Amino acid sequence: MIHKSSILKGLVALVFILLSANSFAQQDPQYTHYMYNTLSVNPAYAGQRETLSVVGLHRSQWVGIDGAPQTQSLGIHSPLRNERIGLGLNIVSDALGPARENFVDVNFSYTIPLDANDLKLSFGVKGGVHILNTDWSKGRFQDTDPAFENNLNLTSPMVGAGFYMHTRKWYLGFAVPNFIETDHYDDFQESVATERMHFYAIGGYVLNLSETLELKPAFLVKGVSGAPLIADISANFWYKKNLTAGLAWRWDDSVSALVGFQATPGMFIGYGYDLTTTGLNNYNSGTHEITLRFEVKRLGRILSPRFF
Repeated sequence: MIHKSSILKGLVALVFILLSANSFAQQDPQYTHYMYNTLSVNPAYAGQRETLSVVGLHRSQWVGIDGAPQTQSLGIHSPLRNERIGLGLNIVSDALGPARENFVDVNFSYTIPLDANDLKLSFGVKGGVHILNTDWSKGRFQDTDPAFENNLNLTSPMVGAGFYMHTRKWYLGFAVPNFIETDHYDDFQESVATERMHFYAIGGYVLNLSETLELKPAFLVKGVSGAPLIADISANFWYKKNLTAGLAWRWDDSVSALVGFQATPGMFIGYGYDLTTTGLNNYNSGTHEITLRFEVKRLGRILSPRFF
């Protein structure tokens, strides 16, 4: 029998070996509320809320800059009657300058209990499509390249995989959302470029500070070959399992304030504000992000509050 601590150490080592083997650039949409939007980066999370869960997110990045990123996402997932299997649907729309990218994927997970308590290991796969549309009339391009004469409409397949280990108190995951290289709009080069494989590592822990107050530190490390790693670190307080408030920091990019509350047993509302810490701070008034989560009580079960 393999000891659970050996499995955990092995998975942690695998995460950092894979991440350190590459240098990484941000191409995929980014989120401040990554701790509530886990399905968008890891298919193994499908069904892990133990009920039907619907999460919607809107992000307006770098308000005040024309053509700045605007992102909307919708994730729906649930365990099946056999609670080891989870299914999910994830839809993302990301607009940047003259381009709009849409991602639609179906997620499947299988969960293995590792001990008699609540330690579980989930494996996930995803498949879907990535759609890139451009409208060059929305930008001013000095280049006479023929590529800017006709708008693009490109559809590419997506295949990804990940794992997610968790208990009621902590979680750790690693995922590659898409193994297939696709085309995307590069705002730095102002042209269509090849999207490379992204790597995501996530983790979090819930600390009991008192009978009514808990603290959850969490992280997300992400990247793509060709640029440095991007790290998000956050710490949220959870008061009476109803109100959350905390701070987040994105390496060499921004600091964020997050608040949220459980409006009803089945509805959570969250808001995040990012303050840019780079030179872009002089040209925008920050980033706003809103998250809504709806969950349905399963027949014969209490909908118990969970932080992740």
